[in-house]
Amino acid sequence: MAKLNTLEDLYIEELQDLYDAENQIIKALPKMAKASTSLDLKRAFNDHLEQTRTHVTRLEQVFDHFGSKAKGKTCKAMQGLLQEGEELMDTKADPTVLDAGLIAAAQRVEHYEMAGYGCLRTWAKLIGHQDSARLLQQTLDEEGQTDEKLTKLAERIVNIKAAGA
Repeated sequence: MAKLNTLEDLYIEELQDLYDAENQIIKALPKMAKASTSLDLKRAFNDHLEQTRTHVTRLEQVFDHFGSKAKGKTCKAMQGLLQEGEELMDTKADPTVLDAGLIAAAQRVEHYEMAGYGCLRTWAKLIGHQDSARLLQQTLDEEGQTDEKLTKLAERIVNIKAAGA
């Protein structure tokens, strides 16, 4: 474990955590898109895959602002969240019920990311990294928008179909 004597130390540690988390998500989203039967959900996962690649690029810019090379530190929380999604995809589920479960799994991931980006944004401001704070806020906003899209998709289509299964 790294020494965490300053807020800056914690900031770097959490940047590395989110960098790894985003890279794990890049690997998981194609599997989730493939497992879903809803075309709208497939599209949402594929759109978020492209967005997540942008999030990784932004994190690399934040590392650059800090004069540090981007590197990840294994995000065990994301491993766990994605493992739960994998287990769901391995079950014998009605396709519409699986789609509802995939949305729930994706939203747990989004909420984890939003918590991380919110903290990092606040810490960046406090340690004088306004440019990084703006980049982190941009990603936080996009994560929130993705969460809202998933909620609307679930409430208007996917959950209704799953309820009829």
